[in-house]
Amino acid sequence: MTIEREFTDLSEFMQFLAFETDDGNRLPSLASLSRKLGVSIATLREQMEVARALGLVEVRPKTGIRRQPYSFTPAVRKSLSYAVAVDTDHYFRAFSDLRNHIERSYFKQAVSLLQEEDHEHLSQLVARAFEKLGGHPIQIPHDEHRELHLLIYRRLNNPFVTGLLEAYWEAYEAVGLAVYTDLDFLNTVWSYHRRIVEAICSGNVDEGYRALVDHSNLLQRRARPVKRHEFE
Repeated sequence: MTIEREFTDLSEFMQFLAFETDDGNRLPSLASLSRKLGVSIATLREQMEVARALGLVEVRPKTGIRRQPYSFTPAVRKSLSYAVAVDTDHYFRAFSDLRNHIERSYFKQAVSLLQEEDHEHLSQLVARAFEKLGGHPIQIPHDEHRELHLLIYRRLNNPFVTGLLEAYWEAYEAVGLAVYTDLDFLNTVWSYHRRIVEAICSGNVDEGYRALVDHSNLLQRRARPVKRHEFE
């Protein structure tokens, strides 16, 4: 199968990033790129800023311009940030529904790829969360919540699944859902997490999937999001 290497939607700078791999991660200066690509430095700066917003390059005073490993997260983050600012309730709930479908669709495949060390890590996250919930004072195990969900899917090695899921958790924090609600609700959430993890560790994937589906419906019991700000 031959893939046509003409992408008219890509700027000259992004085509250079995509196809010129001989220079490694560090890129030539703007002046050098301007001559090579046949575009003005002003135009090149604009194109580079778009690439930087998409997470394709990093620009620092001492290290110059460096190509970054591809990640879908920055592009989703930017677009979702705008959508949530326009209509927090509608767009976050729509994206949350998409996230639920993604997790359900990929759950069995993702679980089949997990290693013993992942099982141990998941179990540790559940234990740590219950320690926080039972502590004095009580702590919200939000970091554990996010890490647990992302860990289940990380061995898929699919940047688009990862990007969508990572952007969801950033939006989750931005709209105010990482704050304390009530202890009973949090214990219920983590009881589902414990069911999911125990099923994964025992190889009972169907039980884990059922627990995941039940757990994904819990968000509907939460108060409506109230924050409206960007989550970069």
